[in-house]
Amino acid sequence: MHGLTLAHFQSPGLAPIDLSLEPGRCLAVSGPSGSGKTRLLRAIADLDPCPGEVRLDGSARDDLPTTQWRRQVGYLPAESHWWRARVGDHFSPSPHDLLHALGLEPACLDWEVARLSSGERQRLALARLLANRPRVLLLDEPTANLDQLNIERVERLIGGIRETHATAVLWVSHDPAQRRRVASRGLEIRNGQLEPEIWS
Repeated sequence: MHGLTLAHFQSPGLAPIDLSLEPGRCLAVSGPSGSGKTRLLRAIADLDPCPGEVRLDGSARDDLPTTQWRRQVGYLPAESHWWRARVGDHFSPSPHDLLHALGLEPACLDWEVARLSSGERQRLALARLLANRPRVLLLDEPTANLDQLNIERVERLIGGIRETHATAVLWVSHDPAQRRRVASRGLEIRNGQLEPEIWS
């Protein structure tokens, strides 16, 4: 059992980190705005340069092509990016099961991206990421723009994927109740240090 491991890993503004995230487990990350949560996820995803070692199931990130790493270690930013006008042009094949689980109709694939609400963009960006079947999910506030019903849909979908595919999840959330619901343990960024979050 390997999963994602960090050794002497350092993203901007944070002290060096040693961390293990086993397959199928979810680790919640919290901290004040600007503390480095997003920078941490981006560094793990190989979007920003950083010192230290990152491994997935024993294989070093530096030994894999960047595109292969980013498919296996999928990053969902807080603000999704869309490079084509039509929603369906971002999917191949069409992820009907994922759309249904997220409360979206297949017809949404024919929509223009410009007409999407912030919540629709967020759910479709998650579906786009999950369609790649990554082995690790790096989620940056994936439910921030969603109502309670869709928050529950996202949490249920991610929980099912963890169980079915042994996907490891690093989930950034400002909501203490959500962190307790989705994760087995939490880490908090305090003064540049990643420390265990105390759950009462």
